[in-house]
Amino acid sequence: MSIKPSASALIEDLVTWADVSFNTELETIRAISAEAVRQDRQHLIVMIEMSDLREGVLREDIEAFYPQVFQFPNIRIIGIGTNLNGLDGVMPSEDKLIQLGLYKKIIELKNNVEIQWVSAGTTVTIPLMIAGGLPQAINHFCIGEALFFGQDLVAEDTFKDMHDDVLELHVQVIELVEKPTMPSGTLGKNPFGITSEAKRGGSTSHRAILAVGHLDISPQYLEPVDLRLEVMGGSGDMLVLNVGDNEAGLKVGSYVKFRLKYMGALHLMNPPYIDKFVLEESGSRFRSWGSWKWWGVKKTSSPTIQAEVWNPLASLLRGGGPEDRARRVAKQRGYTDSVYFV
Repeated sequence: MSIKPSASALIEDLVTWADVSFNTELETIRAISAEAVRQDRQHLIVMIEMSDLREGVLREDIEAFYPQVFQFPNIRIIGIGTNLNGLDGVMPSEDKLIQLGLYKKIIELKNNVEIQWVSAGTTVTIPLMIAGGLPQAINHFCIGEALFFGQDLVAEDTFKDMHDDVLELHVQVIELVEKPTMPSGTLGKNPFGITSEAKRGGSTSHRAILAVGHLDISPQYLEPVDLRLEVMGGSGDMLVLNVGDNEAGLKVGSYVKFRLKYMGALHLMNPPYIDKFVLEESGSRFRSWGSWKWWGVKKTSSPTIQAEVWNPLASLLRGGGPEDRARRVAKQRGYTDSVYFV
């Protein structure tokens, strides 16, 4: 499933790899139709705008939009959906989702079709479901943050019996020096357009430079596990920590552990040069993803960054063993290189 509207340059790959896609533009759907005919495939979900002002067909255009889509060969609308709280923070409500269910009925009656799925969006809708406010028509979600971080975005807390520490980032120290706490000289804007405000707290402190930067993840999405450490900021490829008197006992080569926020995890899971590991509850590795890769690209040189995925995800890989599953996928996708999970 592709959960964002498709770029025209990627339509061939979209039709090849996705059974379902979320789309909103007639021209894009026309191009998907042509490619689906060529590949003898079919799929589609069309999004409806429900006031968050992100992707979606405007509600007043629905009756004119859908009959045109139904005319395209190899296009079958199997659902409708909306995405709330993705841009302007509009929260899901029972009223909005009742409206979505009504649009489903209108489309079915006017076009003599059956629509299977009504997608209520993302993690932010889960509290409404738990509270019993979800209309009966809703039967589909696209869940990320609640799955990996257990986040209740309404209460700004963790769901009961879920964990927010499933993902950790481990980064090596590449420099550790006691330095003045105040910069000297005239302060101007840094490469990110920010003028620093130097923090006082003593004449000197130890600063650790870590091998990760904005290229990999924005520092705002990192929280040191050791509360004695403070993120001071970062450059394109380095992160600076204030470690005070270094009570943590860090040295060059030490790994510093960070808890991640959801958007930070999205950044880290994409680069192929960041190693990923699955750990058992005991702390031993269930599977190093540094020797197997999902997409068939050969392993690069050993990185200094490790993203570790803890036990709740390990069980997902046990069906037939990760190597067996990776080989099956590789064979299906025509890869000949070694394959591992990312």
